[in-house]
Amino acid sequence: MMVALQGASALLVLFLAAFLPPPQCAQDPAMVHYIYQRFQVLEQGLEKCTQATRAYIQEFQEFSKNLSVMLGRCQTHTSEYKSAVSNLALRVERAQREIDYIQYLREADECIESEDKTLAEKLLQEAEEEKRIRTLLNASCDNMLMGIKSLKIVKKMVDTHGSWMKDAVDNSPKVYLLIGSRNNTVWEFANIRAFTEDNTKPAPRKLILTLSWQGTGQVIYKGFLFFHNQATSNEIIKYNLQKRTVEDRMLLPGGVGRALVYQHSPSTYIDLAVDEHGLWAIHSGPGTHSHLVLTKIEPGTLGVEHSWDTPCRSQDAEASFLLCGVLYVVYSSGGQGPHRITCVYDPLGTISEDNLPNLFFPKRPKSHSMIHYNPRDKQLYAWNEGNQIIYKLQTKRKLPLK
Repeated sequence: MMVALQGASALLVLFLAAFLPPPQCAQDPAMVHYIYQRFQVLEQGLEKCTQATRAYIQEFQEFSKNLSVMLGRCQTHTSEYKSAVSNLALRVERAQREIDYIQYLREADECIESEDKTLAEKLLQEAEEEKRIRTLLNASCDNMLMGIKSLKIVKKMVDTHGSWMKDAVDNSPKVYLLIGSRNNTVWEFANIRAFTEDNTKPAPRKLILTLSWQGTGQVIYKGFLFFHNQATSNEIIKYNLQKRTVEDRMLLPGGVGRALVYQHSPSTYIDLAVDEHGLWAIHSGPGTHSHLVLTKIEPGTLGVEHSWDTPCRSQDAEASFLLCGVLYVVYSSGGQGPHRITCVYDPLGTISEDNLPNLFFPKRPKSHSMIHYNPRDKQLYAWNEGNQIIYKLQTKRKLPLK
């Protein structure tokens, strides 16, 4: 770089000399001396610049050398740190595996304890539930059906669908007639004679309800008429016949009313029943694959006391009834005879189909519109092709509970 500066100075002298006048034409010595001093000043400035440049070059070389040393050290430390981090990661991974294994052993022990606890709780709940059901279906009634002895046609009407009944509890001799599968008129007869003989006095009392019923599954219990409200899929009405007002109402849970309860009863979606244990509802439910669901209802509060999914199918069924807490389902082929009970369900498990004889009804030409058991007189009230029928029953005592 110094050589370049010297070359530049010489070129500058030659350039100035080319424009200076020849010696004969030169200025006075003062001017020459001034120009010479200016050249010296320029040369000194160039020298200082050269020295400063050398110093900068030397400092940059030292800085580059120091930086190379520091980068080398940094690479060394980076390699050491990387190795240390890798070792630490391996140790952490090993520790995590040990923790996971310990946690697995702990969870396994807890799972075993939890399963044992769950099993114990389940067994306790089942025992308590069985005890509650036995209390609900107390042993005060121990009869089981053995046969249908005879039938009596007490009246004949032109209507193929309807229901008729007495109060299942009160000792009143009154007979109630509900014609059709959708109506709001109840005929109240003073007794069975007034019902069977049209000219008998007094004449029946006509009760117009404020709501209409659906199907033929109505019952009368302690002076109240219970029926499925026609305007809903699953509402049960408790109707005060004396005051002619709605006493209470309830909704059966679980998709009730979406399917017929019996294949051969094309208008009944909820069939109500009464036996020695009180009020029941027979219906279909979701997820039961067309099997009947049995629900016990508290008649005072209209609360659900318990429900059972039964093995009895709705296909080919035409009616059912309860006797001493046992469900008896009547089937027929295509709605024609013979009518027989081929499915029996006992929530307490004291009756099975193996314990029963063949339960046939006396042959009728068509399917039953309704069959209801009256626990007060121990008879079945039925409606078959416009005929109002009473079936007398043969029973025997159940086997005692173990």
